[in-house]
Amino acid sequence: MMQQYWSLKNQHPDQLMFYRMGDFYEIFYEDAKKAAKLLDITLTARGQSAGQAIPMCGIPHHSAEGYLAKLVKLGESVVICEQIGDPATSKGPVERQVVRIITPGTISDEALLDERRDNLLMAVLGDERLFGLAVLDISSGRFSVQEIAGWENLLAELDRLNPAELLIPDDWPQGLPAEKRRGSRRRAPWDFDRDSAFKSLCQQFATQDLKGFGCENLTLAIGAAGCLLGYAKETQRTALPHLRSLRHERLDDTVILDGASRRNLELDTNLSGGRDNTLQSVMDRCQTAMGSRLLTRWLNRPLRDRAVLEARQDSITCLLERYRFEQLQPQLKEIGDVERILARIGLRNARPRDLARLRDALSALPELQNGLHDLVADHLLQLAQSIRTYPELADLLQRAIIDNPPAVIRDGGVLKNGYDAELDELLSLSENAGQFLMDLETREKARTGLPNLKVGYNRVHGYFIELPSKQAESAPADYIRRQTLKGAERFITPELKAFEDKALSAKSRALAREKLLYEELLELLIEHLAPLQDTAAALAELDVLSNFAERSLNLDLNRPRFVEEPCMRIEQGRHPVVEQVLETPFVANDLSLDNGTRMLVITGPNMGGKSTYMRQTALIVLLAHVGSFVPAARCELSLVDRIFTRIGSSDDLAGGRSTFMVEMSETANILHNATDRSLVLMDEVGRGTSTFDGLSLAWAAAEHLARLRAYTLFATHYFELTVLPESEPVVANVHLNATEHNERIVFLHHVLPGPASQSYGLAVAQLAGVPGDVIGRAKEHLARLEVTSLPHEALRQEPGKPLAPVQNDLFASLPHPILDELARINPDELTPRHAMQLLYEWKQRL
Repeated sequence: MMQQYWSLKNQHPDQLMFYRMGDFYEIFYEDAKKAAKLLDITLTARGQSAGQAIPMCGIPHHSAEGYLAKLVKLGESVVICEQIGDPATSKGPVERQVVRIITPGTISDEALLDERRDNLLMAVLGDERLFGLAVLDISSGRFSVQEIAGWENLLAELDRLNPAELLIPDDWPQGLPAEKRRGSRRRAPWDFDRDSAFKSLCQQFATQDLKGFGCENLTLAIGAAGCLLGYAKETQRTALPHLRSLRHERLDDTVILDGASRRNLELDTNLSGGRDNTLQSVMDRCQTAMGSRLLTRWLNRPLRDRAVLEARQDSITCLLERYRFEQLQPQLKEIGDVERILARIGLRNARPRDLARLRDALSALPELQNGLHDLVADHLLQLAQSIRTYPELADLLQRAIIDNPPAVIRDGGVLKNGYDAELDELLSLSENAGQFLMDLETREKARTGLPNLKVGYNRVHGYFIELPSKQAESAPADYIRRQTLKGAERFITPELKAFEDKALSAKSRALAREKLLYEELLELLIEHLAPLQDTAAALAELDVLSNFAERSLNLDLNRPRFVEEPCMRIEQGRHPVVEQVLETPFVANDLSLDNGTRMLVITGPNMGGKSTYMRQTALIVLLAHVGSFVPAARCELSLVDRIFTRIGSSDDLAGGRSTFMVEMSETANILHNATDRSLVLMDEVGRGTSTFDGLSLAWAAAEHLARLRAYTLFATHYFELTVLPESEPVVANVHLNATEHNERIVFLHHVLPGPASQSYGLAVAQLAGVPGDVIGRAKEHLARLEVTSLPHEALRQEPGKPLAPVQNDLFASLPHPILDELARINPDELTPRHAMQLLYEWKQRL
């Protein structure tokens, strides 16, 4: 037994092995110690090896899913080793084989997956000059490739896709940024060989080459795709008929967001790592899980293709007319997650309930198809053509699968009576054995005249006729003695023996027959996989567009208009997430950027709404580039190429980077990559260092962005920056206003032209509960610092000229021109009139 175990375990040294023994999966040696700790199950011992007890733990095979889900969530891979041979006929240990390897990136089981999120497997090849990426979602069949340059773009894609597993070549140096991600695995360099990959991909798609997929000029990406395909086949141990095509994605087709921008905008994950109060949580009312996943992909990959975006907008407009979406959404709810069901059928591990759900979905399609006839938008008509009906398959599944099948095929009871005559006969034999025995007993009593005759069954001796010892001598000649008991004799007859042979084998034969029919049913469905997958994709998109129509109506969203002229004009814009959590009405604001104004310097109090105003602008622009309507009364904009955000403070202690270092890295990324078509949000740049270092950096960064002509919202507490419009004509000042009432601050959240008059920092501190004596002392310090701070005049110098030398300490006493003059004056030499003139002059200057 252990020889057989080690012959299999040595092929998978780094993965946990579940070794099937009867009704349990047993786990041995170091695997057992690890699994017992991770799963919180009892560690025991069995037998001996080299004089030591063998560590062992086990789990029931019928409840393995829950344990597997826990291990996969922890990033572990599990090798499933099943009994292949028949215990009744095997000599020695029953033959076992690895039937599947479950890894975080290749799971397809419903119980192991998050239904609302993609579960991706990714492979990367190349170096910083050019990387080849391949991405596979084995639970849906989506397979894509792309080539991009630079670590920065690669890490941004990793943030966007967030793969469950990442495959990298074994000859890459240790400690590269990509390898720090959880789930990264090294593979042999030859797994990425381009020629082998090309052949295996052509074989998979049954094509001569890959030109039809637009991949003829790719090299590194094809190598990565070959590695993914090989890994998927190795783990699934079966053909992959649901992988039918390869999609070539291009970075130029999308609005690029780096990892920091995705986190700051909280697209589908909030800053705490949860899903509440995210853009996706507000925008997702999809009726199917596959629709929700598609929506999340769209939000994370905004497009720059105006034709596609306007086609989506036309579809939403059409669905809003006569409230058509209200009729479609309940019908879509009946469809379920067909996309993943079809993938499991392709992998041949679909469960009976998957087929029942597919049956119900196919039955619902004709009614849904009828509702698509009056759609007039071109894109919706294309989707309607892909949403075909399948009456023959629907009828087949209706005849084959019982209404509420069991979870697994293991014990049978899945197929309907009347589906297969042979199965019905075997089941009838098995189920009617009791009635046959009762009838036989009645007949034999009548034939023999022995009233105490009984017909019975036990598992050891099978069927028998039992007579008391006194009556045994009167048994007919055709009774053959089978067993002698105290006070009774048991017999068998040729008729009962024939029935026994038939009945005892009927149950096992019925189960084998049912499993065979089930496999044939899966094979038949696999033949129709291609059109079914096209239908599922069209249904998912129809679900998202219907969802956008519903959201537009209920969230008061309006259609944005794309124009060629470079601009970004938003009237009465709102933050879609903040608006939903506020108990008071949201204060909407306008924004206008064009060739004349490219940057807004935003000042105002903390909590006054600067960050909300900036983020809502980014979310409005992003939703427009997804094809959705937007939370604004009116929106007109040109296509953008990137959205950058530098908001908030965070550190990367594990990476050895302070808060300010992270801030400066993000700022550097923006300054290097922003163009005149980028949207840039900069919030409180330079606040992580001393006042004058920070002010200088913020000033220089703002000037650089103004000269790049990027669409920029630059929020700051450095009031010195409000003089920027004097040197940079494309810059304008706006502020969020607030007022003080009874020494308390009231935020008005309105964006008004011009700079703010003051910061209200102490008022906000008071609002936050800072002790009164601390506030009082802060006011004293503020009064002193305002007298000794750097004058605005010193900062209003020509670009390129150095500022007046200053000290770098916030609390240092800085020289002031009026103090210098005062030091030089002899009061005894002043006339009263001259003294008064000086006082008025200084007052005016101050």
